[in-house]
Amino acid sequence: MAFVPVPKDLSRVKTKVAFNLTKRQIICFLAAGAVGVPVYFLTKGAIGNSAAVIVMIVMMLPLFFLAMYEKDGQPAETVMRNFIRAKVWPSTRPYVTENLYNYLDEEAKSVVNKDTAAGKAGTPLENKYRAK
Repeated sequence: MAFVPVPKDLSRVKTKVAFNLTKRQIICFLAAGAVGVPVYFLTKGAIGNSAAVIVMIVMMLPLFFLAMYEKDGQPAETVMRNFIRAKVWPSTRPYVTENLYNYLDEEAKSVVNKDTAAGKAGTPLENKYRAK
């Protein structure tokens, strides 16, 4: 009997277009070829065959990296964008809230202080009758 493994998490399954490659990988490989092949033919006569191949490989590597690298389900440019954001933005982000309880506590203290101050000194009418 034939056995076909089926992954448990189907969200990680990617649609393969041709040659077991995704559309993204095919586009990146075509772009790498569009960059690398002209560089090879333009530099072959000036610097020699071996050096031209090395220059071509160096020019194509970033596009191969974009096509193949993936971390935690995120492509390379998303990982790089998150890394740059983490380095450029401030490391401490102050979060200041309005503490309603501190406000109420201060109001309560001011009311209590007014009451105790008024109780000691009395109202002007009380002071007038006390003096007599």
